[in-house]
Amino acid sequence: MENITDMNFDYIIIGAGSAGCVLANRLSQDKDNSVLLIESGSWDNNPWIHIPLGYGKHFDNPKVNWMYHSEPEQATGGRKIFQPRGKVIGGSSSINGLVYIRGQRQDFDLWDPESKYGWDYNSILPYFKKSEKNMDIHDEYHGSDGELSVSSPRDLYPLAKAFVKSGINMGYPLNKDFNGATQEGFGHLQMTIKNGRRSSSSTAFLKSIRKRKNLKIYTNILISKVLFKNKTAIGVSGLRNGKVIKLYANREVILSAGSFNTPKILQLSGVGPKDVLDEFGIKNISVLEGVGKNLQDHYNGRIVFKTSNQHTLNAVMKSKYRSLFEGLKYILFRRGFLNMGSSVSAGFIKSKQSLKRPDLHISLILFSGDKAGTMLHPWSGFSIIVRLLRPKSVGSLRIKSMDPAEQPQIHMNYFSHKNDRRLLVEAIKITRKILRSDPIRNECLEEYSPGPEIISDKEIEQFLATKGGISYHPVGTCKMGIGNDCVVDYSCSVYGVKNLRVVDASIMPNITSGNTNAPVIMIAEKAADIILGKV
Repeated sequence: MENITDMNFDYIIIGAGSAGCVLANRLSQDKDNSVLLIESGSWDNNPWIHIPLGYGKHFDNPKVNWMYHSEPEQATGGRKIFQPRGKVIGGSSSINGLVYIRGQRQDFDLWDPESKYGWDYNSILPYFKKSEKNMDIHDEYHGSDGELSVSSPRDLYPLAKAFVKSGINMGYPLNKDFNGATQEGFGHLQMTIKNGRRSSSSTAFLKSIRKRKNLKIYTNILISKVLFKNKTAIGVSGLRNGKVIKLYANREVILSAGSFNTPKILQLSGVGPKDVLDEFGIKNISVLEGVGKNLQDHYNGRIVFKTSNQHTLNAVMKSKYRSLFEGLKYILFRRGFLNMGSSVSAGFIKSKQSLKRPDLHISLILFSGDKAGTMLHPWSGFSIIVRLLRPKSVGSLRIKSMDPAEQPQIHMNYFSHKNDRRLLVEAIKITRKILRSDPIRNECLEEYSPGPEIISDKEIEQFLATKGGISYHPVGTCKMGIGNDCVVDYSCSVYGVKNLRVVDASIMPNITSGNTNAPVIMIAEKAADIILGKV
């Protein structure tokens, strides 16, 4: 094995996930920059990573998944809630549900209300377009020359069509592009899929540049801390096969380890809340109370229906003949269920018409099980996921020990804010109305969960508290902005130290209205230009 300790690079990037792969690509485009990309996991060689529907294979696979859990909390029935995060080249973009949603214009305008720092919607739209290679939509909102392939579903099954039609019949607009002029309405989702294969940050941004002479990619290194000299980041220390290694950065260390591991590394390095640092006797490099705070995610409810429709994954998997046929269809034509992400159709709607923008997200899933990653039900079924786009419940994270291998203490605080509870109950009621409309009602044999007996607001709230799920969109733990609760400034530089940046989902001041993979890639594109002095 190569002896890598004490090596020097211009830039060291921690985490080869959605952001890290983009940064490695952009920073190494300049041949004068030496770049090191470090990943705790291994290369994305598992074939199920690259088959779109294969994401379900990674929920309980510790070889590609950190397998974290949040702490039990009263508001969610005292449950420990599973928090899957990618531990593999490509990070969570290698194991996610492949949905491509950017969020709403207003999300980013709230990040930069006065459009002073280049993070408002008009300023960041070019970065969404820069990375995107949209296979189907070509207009002023989309890119066609980027590395990340984005495409529309190749197979629209009857249930997907009926779901969208029912939304329209209920008075909601048809939306052919959730990432265009407006997010509101019902329509079909675009996915990060290229010719039947997952387009992850790894396959999009790393695959073609792995042999650049000025880029090194090291895997299976667990970073324990950032090294400082006089409050200047000079490198990192980590473990590889039980051996301590140190690597040095001439210019910058960039943390792209995600909303759980980035604040963990900062706290272990002496950057974080004073009480946390003092508890573990960590030298205070920079006391930043916001490190690990502002944790946000999309909590959701799941409605499950039995159906007579046989175009569901449940029905396919019940039949050996149909399962074989689906496999052949995918191998020969890149079609069918194996070429499908977590959801194919969705509605972004307002809980009340007086609102200026949607606050609810309703998505159709063409299979059913008791929860994500578990066995499918033995009958043909489908699920409707109902989530709040901008929850008010906010959590926090702190280290449990000095052991870098131990997961942090994660308090998600899901469903704790009274407004979230009220709004999600209302969302279930609205969704039920849609499902009772034509033509989708003709596909609904029986409401399996929560069940027709769960009617009152109190009953629905109890169901959501004890059975509600999550969207796997943690953000915000190293908030960007100006103020005592912020960790990085608008250049992504960590306050109180030099030559250290954070570039990942943790810097989001507020969670975006939808899936978070696309915004994280945008953040990395923008940050790369900042680092290179292009903006």
